[in-house]
Amino acid sequence: AEAAPATAPADAPKPPPAAAPEKETIENPYGLEALWKQGDFVSKGTLIILVIMSMGSWYIMFVKVYEQYKLFREAAKVKASFWSSGSVAEGAAAMKEGSPFKFIAESALEASKHHEGKLLETVDFNEWVTMGIQRAVENVGSRLQDGLAFLATVGSTAPFVGLFGTVWGIYHALTAIGIAGQASIDKVAGPVGEALIMTAFGLAVAVPAVLAYNWLVRRNKVAMEHLRGYAADLHLVLVAGAAKKAKA
Repeated sequence: AEAAPATAPADAPKPPPAAAPEKETIENPYGLEALWKQGDFVSKGTLIILVIMSMGSWYIMFVKVYEQYKLFREAAKVKASFWSSGSVAEGAAAMKEGSPFKFIAESALEASKHHEGKLLETVDFNEWVTMGIQRAVENVGSRLQDGLAFLATVGSTAPFVGLFGTVWGIYHALTAIGIAGQASIDKVAGPVGEALIMTAFGLAVAVPAVLAYNWLVRRNKVAMEHLRGYAADLHLVLVAGAAKKAKA
């Protein structure tokens, strides 16, 4: 009789599963890094210009947002504390240095105190103080506009700078392909697609600059409304105070 086949014990170790084949990582020979390494001085110069535009735009964005945040916060403090002061001088002294509201108040006080001289006597006190306050408000408004021209310039020119880099890159790519004598799709698509990165980069620089410009301009209008309202109230206080002194 034939012997029964031996059965493997239940606790016998199982063979390890076969390792999954490792996926081969295919390096992309085309891209921003390849564009920098293989590009000439014009391509690199165009890329550097776009980087400078982007860095400058983001720096201005953060600085202007912080300035506007401080101005709106000071506007709330002015409503809460300035008008409860004993005088305009006391209220201005309590403000922080560099505050636009402090600058307007000090300019108004200076105008009200220096209405002297033969030439100035011909100018009405009301008009003289109005001119002093108006000049101060316009000065603050011009400071709020600082940097916005750069954002507008970047927003309007960055796409064309990127397009210039693309045209230059496509020209050299097609020239190299013509010299090599290989016009297959795989030989054309890579270099041309690499050159198109410059256009995409130009748009990536321009779009945030345009959005930030429009947003900051709108917030500047709100800030100027706060400043003009404050200046108008300040003008009334100074003129009314001068009228009371004249009657006394």
